Amino acid sequence: MQIQLKGRTALVCGSSQGIGKAIATQLALSGANIILLARNEEKLKTICAELDSQQGQTHQYLVADFNEIDSVANVCKQIELMPIDILINNTGGPAAGPAIDAPIQQFISAFELHLINNQQITQAVVKHMKANAFGRIINIISTSVKVPLHNLGVSNTIRGAVGNWSKTIANELAPFGITVNNILPGATETERLGNIINNKSSKLMVDSSQVTSEMLAEIPMGRFGKPEEPAYAACFLSSEFAAYITGTNIVVDGGRTPCL
Repeated sequence: MQIQLKGRTALVCGSSQGIGKAIATQLALSGANIILLARNEEKLKTICAELDSQQGQTHQYLVADFNEIDSVANVCKQIELMPIDILINNTGGPAAGPAIDAPIQQFISAFELHLINNQQITQAVVKHMKANAFGRIINIISTSVKVPLHNLGVSNTIRGAVGNWSKTIANELAPFGITVNNILPGATETERLGNIINNKSSKLMVDSSQVTSEMLAEIPMGRFGKPEEPAYAACFLSSEFAAYITGTNIVVDGGRTPCL
C-alpha cells in the first residue's frame, strides 16, 4: 500500500511548528499541494520553502491569528476560493489549570479558538469538497476526548465539544464522499509539551526531569511520541484507503489512554 496524494490540495492549520508542521511535511512527501496556515509569517515562509516539491507540487501559505475569530473569518474569504480537498484543523491547546478555578472568559476564548474556528474553516472548504464528491477533514484534538487529563480543565471541556461537533458533521457530510475524523495525540515532543513540563515543575518546585519521568511512567511504550507519528495517521486518513472510515477517533499515544 502506497499513499499517493498527487493532485490533492491540503490546508494545514497551525502548521508553523509541532504536529501541524509534521503533517504538512508528510502530506507534501505524499504528493499533495500544501497551503500552510498560522500567524507567524516568517516561520511559514521558511517551512513553505522546505516542503517537498519533487512531484510538481506547489505550496503556499496564509496568515491568520487563531486567537482572533475575525482574523480567521477574513482568511476564510480566501479559503473559499481555493480547491481544498484535505483540511487539517489544528491549533495549540488552552492553558493548564483546574476547571473550577478558570475564569469564564478562558472557556469562551478556548471555545472560539477551537470549535468556532474549526467551524468557520470547515464551512469555507466544504462547497468544493461536495462538488468533487471527495473530502477529508481531520481534527487534531487530544486524548482528553476519551479520558479527561489532570490539570487541563478548560482543554478537557472544549476538546470534548470539538469531538462531538466532529461526529455530528461526519454524519452530515458522509453522503457527499467527505470523511471527518479525529486524531488524538498523547504526550508528543512539541513546544507545548515542554511548556506543560516546565509549568508543572515550577508549580510543584521539583526538577523538570522528575516531572518528565512521572509522565513517561504513565506511557506503556515508555517514551513520548514524535510529531511525525500523528502525521503518518493523518496521511492515511487523507488517502483513498480511508474512504470508509469516518466519525471516529484515532489515538496516537503509546498506549497511555486507559480505555479502548
